[in-house]
Amino acid sequence: MEWLKSLLDDRDEIKSMKRNIYTGTTKLILGAVLASLACIFQSAGIFVGVGFVLSTLTTLPIVIASVLSLKIGFLTYVSTIFLLAITQPSELLIFPFTTGLLGLALGIGFKILRNSVLITVFSSFCLTVGMTCLLYVLQFPILGPTITTNFDSKIFLYIFAFSILYSWIWLKLSLLTLKAVNRFVFRKVAILYSEKG
Repeated sequence: MEWLKSLLDDRDEIKSMKRNIYTGTTKLILGAVLASLACIFQSAGIFVGVGFVLSTLTTLPIVIASVLSLKIGFLTYVSTIFLLAITQPSELLIFPFTTGLLGLALGIGFKILRNSVLITVFSSFCLTVGMTCLLYVLQFPILGPTITTNFDSKIFLYIFAFSILYSWIWLKLSLLTLKAVNRFVFRKVAILYSEKG
């Protein structure tokens, strides 16, 4: 029960970020910066080693944008797709169905759902749908050339199990990052706004 309590305590940090301390223009600028970051991280996958690590960070800018505002989160997600179409077309299919979709799902979860278990289930469901669409509908070998693109219930279960674990890891990483951002960035910005007011 302690771990669940700690997860729910983390939700209080997220709630404190819901205050609207930004103007619409500031949110758009932040969304554009976060979309650029997401594009850079996703494109880093072309480099072996460190590039793969950086490419996993693509989810984070989308989560932050979605917590700022669901509208900004969606615009950041779409903007990243357009940026990838220009800069790194080879990543164009992967981002919308995996890392980007997971970031959007986690952001929606933080804004709407009530606890971390529901957020994890929702985001893992979205990631499973995205990956199975890539694999079985678009016939894109996301799991490598050795995995067939014909439907296989075992592979589907593996994808779902991986999605739950990966979503839970990203939930924890997102909470840690959002808490840090809330403490060190947003509160300082709020102080600056109040001083100007």
